Amino acid sequence: MTHLTDFFQQTGLWHLTWGNLVMWAIGFTLIYLAISKKYEPYLLLPIGFGVLLVNLPMGELIGDGGLLRIFYYGIQYEVIPPLIFLGLGAMTDFGPLLANPKTLFLGAGAQFGVFIAFFGAMAIGFAPNQAAVIGIIGGADGPTTIFLANAKAPELLGATAVSAYSYMALVPIIIPPILRIFTTKEERAIPMRQLRPVRKLEKILFPIVALLLIGLLVPKSVPLLGMLMVGNLFRESGVVKRLADGAQNELMNIVTILLGLSISVKMTADAFLSWEVLKILGLGLVAFCFSVAGGIMLAKLMNLFLKEKINPMIGAAGLSAVPMAARVIQVEGLKANPRNYLLMHAMGPNVAGVVGTIVAAGLFMSLV
Repeated sequence: MTHLTDFFQQTGLWHLTWGNLVMWAIGFTLIYLAISKKYEPYLLLPIGFGVLLVNLPMGELIGDGGLLRIFYYGIQYEVIPPLIFLGLGAMTDFGPLLANPKTLFLGAGAQFGVFIAFFGAMAIGFAPNQAAVIGIIGGADGPTTIFLANAKAPELLGATAVSAYSYMALVPIIIPPILRIFTTKEERAIPMRQLRPVRKLEKILFPIVALLLIGLLVPKSVPLLGMLMVGNLFRESGVVKRLADGAQNELMNIVTILLGLSISVKMTADAFLSWEVLKILGLGLVAFCFSVAGGIMLAKLMNLFLKEKINPMIGAAGLSAVPMAARVIQVEGLKANPRNYLLMHAMGPNVAGVVGTIVAAGLFMSLV
């Protein structure tokens, strides 16, 4: 009997806590959303399974030398998020932004929620470094959130990452009601003419010029911005097709797996189950909503001075959720005007939002 008791005490069942069970429920929920609802499945599925792994008592995955701890070094030493942006750059077409440069301002306007949440987080007691990480959720950019969290507040990595990716997945649910609140039916029906063709030289010069200008103004943004732009240069140059394909396929797939599993290191029951996490989730939603509203209101402000009006809905696409936000605007545009195709117009602020969130994170890195 003594031997049986000793054996049982060496099992995970003996050490299982209510916190582990709650975290399993969270993990199962993320897996359900990924598989059944197809919400950000490439990230929520590995994150959800990772939550199950790290909350298995005595699994020894996150201690010194543990498998997931080794994966986490990719985040800790700021390797995985920049590699994500390398792949993202190889997948991104900045043509719509170059064809209509005004939409760059909409990408900047959509960062409004980032700073609202930053000051809101400080107002309810978070330290400035923590508030910066919470605020950046409003940019709807998971890798940037993870990058900033690791640098400024690693203890918030799990909560902020899950918040960012969850709200990114909910873009089709969150954006439409905000559009209806801040725009009229007539505004949503404003037609926009077809964008001009963008020359190949413009597309080649853009990543080089953008890197030099932004990199000189906000040096802390260079790790993410540099990888985004070199990936884009691979794509647009047309001379390194294997590198471009490798960056957006094999490399992107590998680092996405590592990223999803690595985040779970910070999602153990003792680290995740707290009132602070609920506050972060709430502030993340506030940031997200204000970012959508900020882009819309800036578009309406611009229309006061423009002869050729822009559909203010495309301002809502200034989030970094590419191309999900732009697709939502396309759907809503067709509802208001069946002949109004806004997808490519919305892609302008959408890709500008990626750059805008990187710049916001660089400012926080420098100033906070």
